[in-house]
Amino acid sequence: MKELTQEHEIRSAMEEGETVLMFSAGWCPDCTVIEPELPEVETHFSTMNFYKIDRDLHPDLASELDIMGIPSFVVFRDGTEAGRFVSRDRKTKEEIIRFLQEV
Repeated sequence: MKELTQEHEIRSAMEEGETVLMFSAGWCPDCTVIEPELPEVETHFSTMNFYKIDRDLHPDLASELDIMGIPSFVVFRDGTEAGRFVSRDRKTKEEIIRFLQEV
C-alpha cells in the first residue's frame, strides 16, 4: 500500500476512480496488526487504488472526514465518498473485505 504524505496527493487520489484511504498512525497497535493483511485485501480488489494516510500528519483532513479512531477506511468514487469503515475497534481482514464488497 502506497503511503501519501502530501495533502495535494491525497486530495488528487480522492478524485480519481475508486480509492480506498486507510488512516493510521505509527503508534497505533491495531494498525500494526492489520497492515500485514492488507496486501491480500488489495489483491481481492484490484480495480481499487489503496493509499495509507498518517492521521497525525494530516489532522485537519482527518477532522474534515470525521476520522476519530484508527485504522479507518474511507472509499471514494470519483471524488464522492462511497462508504467508510470507521470505528475505534480493531478490524480484521475479513471485516475489511466484507466492507469493501458492500461499498
